[in-house]
Amino acid sequence: MSTRRDTLIKLGAVSAAVAAAMAGFRGLLASTPANAATPARAYAVTRTDAEWQKLLNADQYQVLRKAGTETPYTSPLNKEKRAGTFACAGCALPLFSSTTKFESGTGWPSFWKPLDKAVVEDIDTSMFMKRVEVLCRQCGGHLGHVFEDGPKPTGLRYCMNGVAMNFKAA
Repeated sequence: MSTRRDTLIKLGAVSAAVAAAMAGFRGLLASTPANAATPARAYAVTRTDAEWQKLLNADQYQVLRKAGTETPYTSPLNKEKRAGTFACAGCALPLFSSTTKFESGTGWPSFWKPLDKAVVEDIDTSMFMKRVEVLCRQCGGHLGHVFEDGPKPTGLRYCMNGVAMNFKAA
């Protein structure tokens, strides 16, 4: 016969096991690069992990090098309306023209087309879904994802992390 104490001990053990499993699951999602299944590319700009950490601030490092995602509506670049160019925060490669930027309502800077030869795309199967990841062609930094719900003329929405880019006014 189980006592109340035995039942509470068992419930506590089950709760602890579930919490540990969930913590491990969240850690697995957070530490899995978006492009983990993609073969490594050779990039023109390469640095050691320590060099990237020294060059980038913590948020830039998390997004560009660890395929993180910034919180929506936190980037000043989301509201940037001036004419100019958006460049990679990791290597300064020009990525997008302000002429292709549009208000997507998502909270991230969005564009309907990158500059020619500015980005590469990979299949991202993290987070239990299939998406198209957008990387800087020069340094391989994670910029965001591209979706097929954008405006004309391309119908594409390049949903970029603002922290992964710098803006240079024309």
